[in-house]
Amino acid sequence: MDTDASPKENRLDQIRRAALVEWEAMAPGWDRRREYLREFSQGITDWMVARLDPQPGQTILELGAGTGETGFAAARLIGDSGRLVSTDLPPGMVEVAKRRAQELGVENAKFRVMDAEHIDLEDGSVDGILCRWAYMLMPDPAAALAESRRVLRPGGRLALAVMGGPARNPWAASVAMAIVGLGLIPPIDPKASGGVFSLADPDHLRELLVGAGFDDVRIEEMEFHLRFSDFEDYWNFVREFAGAVAILLRSFSDEERAAVREATERATKGFRTDQGYDLPGLSVNALAS
Repeated sequence: MDTDASPKENRLDQIRRAALVEWEAMAPGWDRRREYLREFSQGITDWMVARLDPQPGQTILELGAGTGETGFAAARLIGDSGRLVSTDLPPGMVEVAKRRAQELGVENAKFRVMDAEHIDLEDGSVDGILCRWAYMLMPDPAAALAESRRVLRPGGRLALAVMGGPARNPWAASVAMAIVGLGLIPPIDPKASGGVFSLADPDHLRELLVGAGFDDVRIEEMEFHLRFSDFEDYWNFVREFAGAVAILLRSFSDEERAAVREATERATKGFRTDQGYDLPGLSVNALAS
């Protein structure tokens, strides 16, 4: 730890280190669930790419790309003369996106390990930026948004999505609430830096975007659904996909994990359907230029 750094900087560094370990550990599960991720997020991807409106020959940057699906949708529109720069911080996630590109036959993309808070690109070097459900997980989203503004060319656009609040995202909140309810961890501040709900407030998101130098900001909330064949399917999804919650579950004893599972099943019984489980989600989408 840098003893000359401020307490805030030290705290952010701790969050960064933990997040890197966390999402590197999630890469195999995201790889296995890549087709499911594409399916439930398709509406969000379509919204982002349509608003960004990529043109042939442009350079598009994707931050926090995960499996890369959002960027690949843009890659089809920029054509062979364009270039997609697909990036993520965990090397394992970058490898997942590379393999997915090969599956889909995407040939106009390059892949880089990159920290969105310190983008390793020149000023004004990209025409558009995509970032689906990643700014919220960054320790210092204001810095990441300022970096995004820096690398955009004049007239360039940023299309992003973050998660709405816990009440509108029971698929993500139910397990965490069960863990807290059982006293296994202290209560969680949903607005804490790096948390899945940290940018849920549209007014706060707008403030950050304007503060980063974006003049025109448009925000729209959009529902999506995660559907599972049964509770076991949902539970397995959480354990291999859900970031910090999944890591927490791995740290618990078998008895503690069983208690969390039971409490989560009780909390989500209202989402059971004839076909299994249907858990709603809310995405807060923004277009900024």
